[in-house]
Amino acid sequence: MTGKLYRDYADGRAKKSPLVRDCAVAWLIGGLICAGGEGLRRWYLTLTGDPEDAGLMVSATLIVLTALLTGLGVFDKLARHAGGGTLVPVTGFANSIASAALDSKSEGFVTGVGAKIFTVAGPVILYGTAAGMLQGLILWIAGLF
Repeated sequence: MTGKLYRDYADGRAKKSPLVRDCAVAWLIGGLICAGGEGLRRWYLTLTGDPEDAGLMVSATLIVLTALLTGLGVFDKLARHAGGGTLVPVTGFANSIASAALDSKSEGFVTGVGAKIFTVAGPVILYGTAAGMLQGLILWIAGLF
């Protein structure tokens, strides 16, 4: 089967997605996650008084909640309906790590979880770190002149 024939076959059988509705739901769910994060930030700010500490505590809370909900199978059900709205960076990152760990736990903790936990998140970490180092190098060189 050629590529064109396969595309025609797949397009004929694929369920059409209601694009406007999907975008609206993603926007709503993503906004609710962000609003919840902002609510947590304000609450932590009243506890600590330090904006930086409050921000770190929000990130940690969202990561733990997302990993827990992923482990319980709740986050995946939410993501199925919310689409890209659950990819708010810290929750999407936590879900990718927790999902990879859950998928590979039957292979053992070393060869399964340990080896495959960062299969999705690894490139993000690698290229994010490399981009940060490159930016730092450019700023350092620019500061020399």
